[in-house]
Amino acid sequence: MAKKNNTNNKQFAVIGLGQFGRSIAATLIDNGCDVLCCDKNMTLVKEFEAYATDVMQLDVTNDNAMQSVGFENYDCVVIAISDNLEATIMAAMHAIEAGVPMVIAKAKNNHQKMVLEKIGVTRVVMPEIDTGTKLAINLIHTNILDYLTFSDKFIIAQIAARREWWDKNLIENNFRAKYGISIIAIKRGNDYMVSPSPQTLIKRDDILTIIGEDNQIKELD
Repeated sequence: MAKKNNTNNKQFAVIGLGQFGRSIAATLIDNGCDVLCCDKNMTLVKEFEAYATDVMQLDVTNDNAMQSVGFENYDCVVIAISDNLEATIMAAMHAIEAGVPMVIAKAKNNHQKMVLEKIGVTRVVMPEIDTGTKLAINLIHTNILDYLTFSDKFIIAQIAARREWWDKNLIENNFRAKYGISIIAIKRGNDYMVSPSPQTLIKRDDILTIIGEDNQIKELD
């Protein structure tokens, strides 16, 4: 059962504690989330017990074991076991049938990605494209589409334009005073506006590239 006392209020389960799964679980935990961490390999489970409090051995091919997890209590299940497509599919089906709102699975190639998308997986990731840490930040702060850390304090991020910014220019939105951030580029469709002028209007589907302190940008979620 997922606990309800975390600071983020989102409940996660990560199945597969290889490097990818550990990076997701660790980042979620560091950001105040309750995370159920699972793996068939007891050695990996024991190793991760030093970092997480909710860790269990789980064989996703065992229906009784999967039913006992209580996936219906979770907001998101991340399946990080792409070395075994059959196991990934079985884990995904259990989560989907339990009504988990977001089911994310790791794939090794486009064929696996296609299969997982066809069975209803919400999002399929490949580590070459979507690293564990970036995925975890996106899960917690859903308005942050991408980000790059370039110091201990500052990050560059891409965020979707919020409703209250629409049809107002940069001066009217007053980003620096209100949020402590600067707009360095705007993506509108296939076009980019680099260093937009203060009179530039923010439109509904704009993607903003911003720079600011880590905590200020995360507060924009």
